[in-house]
Amino acid sequence: MKKKQTRRSFLKTMIGGMLAVVGLGSGGYFYAREVEPGLLDIQSHEISHALIPKGMDGFRIVQFSDTHLGFHYSLKQLEKLARKITNLKPDLIVFSGDLMDDPNSYESPNEIISILQELKAPAGKYAIFGNHDHGGYGTELYQEVMDASGFTTLLNEGVSIERTGESFYLLGIDDKMLGKPNIAKPLENVPKNIYKILLSHAPDVADEAAEFDIHLQLSGHSHGGQIKVPLIGALVVPPYAEKYHEGFYFIGPEESLTLYVNRGLGTTRLPFRFMSKPELTVFTLKNKA
Repeated sequence: MKKKQTRRSFLKTMIGGMLAVVGLGSGGYFYAREVEPGLLDIQSHEISHALIPKGMDGFRIVQFSDTHLGFHYSLKQLEKLARKITNLKPDLIVFSGDLMDDPNSYESPNEIISILQELKAPAGKYAIFGNHDHGGYGTELYQEVMDASGFTTLLNEGVSIERTGESFYLLGIDDKMLGKPNIAKPLENVPKNIYKILLSHAPDVADEAAEFDIHLQLSGHSHGGQIKVPLIGALVVPPYAEKYHEGFYFIGPEESLTLYVNRGLGTTRLPFRFMSKPELTVFTLKNKA
């Protein structure tokens, strides 16, 4: 059985990753601290499935995640991100957790609200809790900020997303590390033969989600490892992102669940990214006849 990573071992591993970057020389250190964290990789993917209605063909979902505002991710960066999201003309916007790095010490939550209010999507804006959103007794503050920003926070809840009289279901669960996630609850009263998308901050929840009738899971939390070393890969993976930490995975006996792990936008613990650029993701739904 794989040994579960503790907060202390996670931090030790991250420090080791930092030392690996430093070991690449002063140029590597400068790039990992000052350059790569400020870059943005916009990933675009098509998601095809027979249960996606024809009326949803071309439906665009934009996912952003893990801004960690207050720890080397600024309001100015968030403003720039919001403009990029708007230019992508999303039908639906989802945020997969960790808005502020330390909610109760963040000085300008009202400024976050004014930026997120500018985001528009005809099918709505939805969010879930990450571990940092709960951390430091920040649960209520995060909920207030997202409510005021026009986001609906899904806390073990599901909602029907509709267009042209056809629909799919969006489900959202609480954070695995500091919350009380319950996958079964948002599935109550949801029809079986309908396409379902799960938002879970923690990617490793996918092993459990694959036991349910869920087709796509969107997650964050991992930062893609935040620091990667050539030929070795990710050095830093937090608890509940140790198995799945970047990109696509196909899970279950018949690979019935597709998982996508977004690398997020900010950094945490240490202000470095190396070979793990900040990411904004666009998913275009397609009916697979």
